Amino acid sequence: MSIGWIIFIVAAIGWHVGMYGMFKKAGIEGWKAFIPFYNTWCMVEKMELPKLWFFLQFIPIAGQFITIWITIKFVEYFGRFNFWHHAATVLLPFIYFPYLGFSKNERYAGKKVVDNYKKSTAREWIDAAAFAVVAASIIRTFVFEAYTIPTPSMEKTLLVNDFLFVSKFSYGPRIPNTPLAVPFVHHTLPVVNTKSYTEIISLPYKRWFASPVKRNDVVVFNFPVNDTLINTPDFGSQVTYYQAIRDNGREAIWSNFNDQIITRPVDKRENFIKRCVAIAGDSLQVVNGRVIVNGVPQELFPQAQRYYLIQPPANESVDADKLATWGIHVREEQKDLLDGPGNSKLVNITNEEKASMKKPADYVMTDYFFPPDKGLFPYYDISVNKWSADNYGPIWIPKKGATIQLTPDNVIRYQRCIETYEANKFEQRGAQYFINDQPATTYTFKMDYFWMMGDNRHNSLDSRYWGYVPEDHVVGKASLIWFSWEGGPRWKRFFKSIK
Repeated sequence: MSIGWIIFIVAAIGWHVGMYGMFKKAGIEGWKAFIPFYNTWCMVEKMELPKLWFFLQFIPIAGQFITIWITIKFVEYFGRFNFWHHAATVLLPFIYFPYLGFSKNERYAGKKVVDNYKKSTAREWIDAAAFAVVAASIIRTFVFEAYTIPTPSMEKTLLVNDFLFVSKFSYGPRIPNTPLAVPFVHHTLPVVNTKSYTEIISLPYKRWFASPVKRNDVVVFNFPVNDTLINTPDFGSQVTYYQAIRDNGREAIWSNFNDQIITRPVDKRENFIKRCVAIAGDSLQVVNGRVIVNGVPQELFPQAQRYYLIQPPANESVDADKLATWGIHVREEQKDLLDGPGNSKLVNITNEEKASMKKPADYVMTDYFFPPDKGLFPYYDISVNKWSADNYGPIWIPKKGATIQLTPDNVIRYQRCIETYEANKFEQRGAQYFINDQPATTYTFKMDYFWMMGDNRHNSLDSRYWGYVPEDHVVGKASLIWFSWEGGPRWKRFFKSIK
């Protein structure tokens, strides 16, 4: 277990033990302090606050402020109103709460003391809000962050409009590259549509209590090729700047989109979520859709999706309604059902759905494999290397401290790591390579890298299309679905762990 996790666990224990003592002093059964959300319900009820405050905690992002504000109010019911007591509540609750809960000098003073305190209502709100902002910013930056699934690339492990908690302690909290930024906004201010940060102060990559990403973790990371982008709805992270350059040429892109081309630092690039299928030092290959790492075929996840070709009998057809009678429910807006050759259909289903499908025998279902694709990293000429999304590689994932020979093929695969991610000047002069103006025949990597793929294997913009994820782009581990919505709450997904 990493030092970071040890600190987190100790802090969590201190918080809950202290709250246990505070509950006992307030006349609330102590065990209730250990139940998430129920403990804040008890606080709201004891302080006779409107019950609305409890439910406001479930608003994404803003809910963090509300929870902290409720806790600050509860401390005030112990007669503690000044700046330092509120600061201790926000910054050191794992120490301060045990003191309030178990010190003989502290007692629960109750509503009367709060009502008699002379601070104005406006001042009280301003103070509480300021501390809530500070605390929520610290939690969001270093402990965990709420994240919403925007695309179907991880279906059906994760669904569109699943709301997640992303643990930043899993791999160690990362120091922001751009510390001067508007809180709770990623890279763009709403309404005015301008940058939410400044690069006047720019910090180098640093991670506290670093722990390694493990194979098959579901990881949130900054999109590596989002360093430069065409900032329009049709491009952004959907069609990358580099893909647009490859398809249309640099001159055409810059002449048409000069005013929309921007750059972003690492921590302000779009957040993506994928499964880490290979870690630093691994060799990866995809053979007929099956991921093989270091020569070993990897586990087939029950919820992983891919396309199958269904050929109906003559004069028959396949549609969403017919699939529903077979126990398969598709969402055509998410491209689960596409036209195939003739009257056939491509159906995007999970391994689990395939095994349980009640399909008539005369409807023939076969595996579907994507054809060779020139848009796959590292963008080989498909007349030479016929790589496809289903038959890909082999490719080696760079590892910190490992050294490669600078051959033409290795330069194709690793030049972006050397030049962009590890900030070296890289040149080729004739047959000779130069790094930082020095002749070079080898290169030693400074960081670990990872290979990310979506569980929706045929509908995922992942490492097969843009390459490696450097360690400094890793945000955290997706750990818990706390809310889910599709035309209404998806109750079965509430508080579901992510595997």
